[in-house]
Amino acid sequence: MTTPGLNLFIVDDTPAVAESLRNYLNNRFGNNLSISTFISGAEALQSVDKETGIVILDYHLVGENGNKTLEAIKAINPKTEVIMLSSNEDVALAIDAFRKGASNVIIKGKHANRKLHSVIYGIVTYPVRVMEYDWGINKYVAMFLLTFAGMGIGVFIIVQLFYKIIQ
Repeated sequence: MTTPGLNLFIVDDTPAVAESLRNYLNNRFGNNLSISTFISGAEALQSVDKETGIVILDYHLVGENGNKTLEAIKAINPKTEVIMLSSNEDVALAIDAFRKGASNVIIKGKHANRKLHSVIYGIVTYPVRVMEYDWGINKYVAMFLLTFAGMGIGVFIIVQLFYKIIQ
């Protein structure tokens, strides 16, 4: 099941875990994320494209290495934010994932969902944070400006389409 918004893929070979995480994130972000779940890296790679914003990737997939899938995702779209999930607390594994392009590594456990929420929230609100911290604009003014700019672009596109239709 998917919802409209920023594309987020969950790749976990345990469907119940993937669905539970999808429901958790859907409850937190609503229509801001379009969430799709996959049970293998190969299945997810068929859907990864230039529009893929975030991938939550289980490191230990049956018969697959999460880092190989990570490299393939980054080859398709280097801008995709990949968050690795692992039940292994090995520091070398985390370092290797970061070297291959992971944005974050989260250890599965009691607080993993909250950590994921925090990381994804940071990715989703990045434009506001840039305007706030780098340009010194108030957070609410930044949200207003981004909303206004988005609406302006939308109106411009609609007017252009309408203009082409009437000619």
